Amino acid sequence: MREPSDLRDTNRRAAAQNFSVTRAHSAAIASPLSAEDCAAQSMSDASPVKWHLAHTTWFFETFILERFEADFKPFHHAFRVMFNSYYNAIGEKHPRSERGLLTRPSLGDVLAYRCDVDRRIDDLLMQNSTNDLLTLIELGIQHEQQHQELMLTDVLHLLSRNPLFPAYNESFALQTDIPCREWRAFDPGVVEIGHTGTDFCFDNETPRHRQFLGAFNLSSTLVTNAEYAAFIDAGGYQNPAYWLSEGWAWIQAHGIHQPLYWHRGQSGWQEFSLAGLRPMNMQGPLMNVSYFEASAFAQFSDARLPTEAEWEHAAATAALDQMFGAAWQWTSSSYAPYPGFVAAPGAVGEYNGKFMVNQYVLRGSSFATPANHSRLTYRNFFPASARWQFSGIRLAC
Repeated sequence: MREPSDLRDTNRRAAAQNFSVTRAHSAAIASPLSAEDCAAQSMSDASPVKWHLAHTTWFFETFILERFEADFKPFHHAFRVMFNSYYNAIGEKHPRSERGLLTRPSLGDVLAYRCDVDRRIDDLLMQNSTNDLLTLIELGIQHEQQHQELMLTDVLHLLSRNPLFPAYNESFALQTDIPCREWRAFDPGVVEIGHTGTDFCFDNETPRHRQFLGAFNLSSTLVTNAEYAAFIDAGGYQNPAYWLSEGWAWIQAHGIHQPLYWHRGQSGWQEFSLAGLRPMNMQGPLMNVSYFEASAFAQFSDARLPTEAEWEHAAATAALDQMFGAAWQWTSSSYAPYPGFVAAPGAVGEYNGKFMVNQYVLRGSSFATPANHSRLTYRNFFPASARWQFSGIRLAC
């Protein structure tokens, strides 16, 4: 029988390995970019890549080194404010909309910050294998994986604002074709949703609980670019009958007539992606649409968006295409706490709970989600107008 100390050593080694791999992947995402690319901010909802690299490092320094390291000293005292995102319990924050004004520290200084914190975390893991430490290390890894996808969504938006339409990396090929749609039928009944087991999850995935579902049908595939182009050609953006009132006001106020990265070329639709501006794969999955656009398309299609409970039950019990790894999928469920939800104490408890208002849940994962980051019960969430994320549509009826 393995002794507890042996198990702790195994867990420590696994944590150190996962930490190293995750930190290296963030650096790899940034590697095709120039220092200028990494410093720019294209809108207030996006952040510079340099800020992402620093903030994820700040997380490990603030929540782990400051607590566990003997004779802790910050790498730079000003970083505590500069790279705090939204943790009010930590203290003051640099304004989110002004992250692109942080020309200093340089990208080189931020990379030096990462190296310093990485070394200190490695040293700490050589000395300490307590559950409290390993739990926070895992949270920091999962947090950084979230920011890895955000780095890609944010740099795509940044490059889309450049008239040169530069590619981030031409190896990001267009998405593969989607199979023909079928409808999967699900009987009514009481189901359980939410995380179970001992593997990592965020607090908003708990507690597991029961919900009643009426009979419903769910599309076996995601909506394609061709299907959404038909919605545009049919006057979908000019017909208020398809739109929620707030969504109609939103597209009118912002002059929106098509998805975020769509362009009309002389020979048809083009799409700006991480691989640059290219002819659109019309049979590929639609991406970068808001909840408002998803809802309007569903109305146009005489369908609706699934609830998150319907999505999770279907994903757990049926064979469906592209539930994971293509595009996040909007649901009709408002982002709210599950029955019995309790946020963690302290600043870490601010991670999810305080955002449970005025947002909608997305399920699944996208092509940019780290491979070991997605799971059945994961609850992503964004405001109804957000469309710079890799978000698509799966229909229900």
